[in-house]
Amino acid sequence: MRRAQIPMAYSSGFNPHPRISYANASPTGASTEAEYLEIGLAEVCQPERVREALDAALPPGLDVIEVVAAGSPGAASLTDLLEASRWHVDLVTTPAGVLAEAVATFLASPEVSVARMTKTGLRTFDARAAVRSLEVVGEHELEMVTVHGTPLVRPDDIVSALREVDSRLASDQPPLLLRISQGPLVDDQIRDPLASD
Repeated sequence: MRRAQIPMAYSSGFNPHPRISYANASPTGASTEAEYLEIGLAEVCQPERVREALDAALPPGLDVIEVVAAGSPGAASLTDLLEASRWHVDLVTTPAGVLAEAVATFLASPEVSVARMTKTGLRTFDARAAVRSLEVVGEHELEMVTVHGTPLVRPDDIVSALREVDSRLASDQPPLLLRISQGPLVDDQIRDPLASD
């Protein structure tokens, strides 16, 4: 932000912080093509000028695709608009044919509990409830749409759930995760959260 010479707004108080909010950031280690953030500015700027300045200041491969002015007061917040995510997951070492069987078992289950360590300790939750769609798209690759809720079910949680229903998927190698899109979920399709109504 400093290199781009963006006039950031700061919080009040003894130790001011830049007013930057990351809406539903991807989990550590995941690749992404759809991340969103809100930046508070100290003065009105043209969105395209902000986009160009940020894009020029970032390293190659980290691209700012679009900048828009925040909605009017009372409009839905960006976080509220990000209702679901589409993920591509590569399980790399999956034995042939096993993944399809595990997915079928998972989808047929009314509930699949997984546990994850959080800041407040070990938490158990239902991973099945967050999955809107899940399909095998290659020998060891999946695409899924997950709805955002509390707690947020991450794609690695879905992989853990698949390993719960079929132990043949157990592996020491972490899955490769790529978020393809996120936004409002309309008729089971993820829409652009920045598109005007």
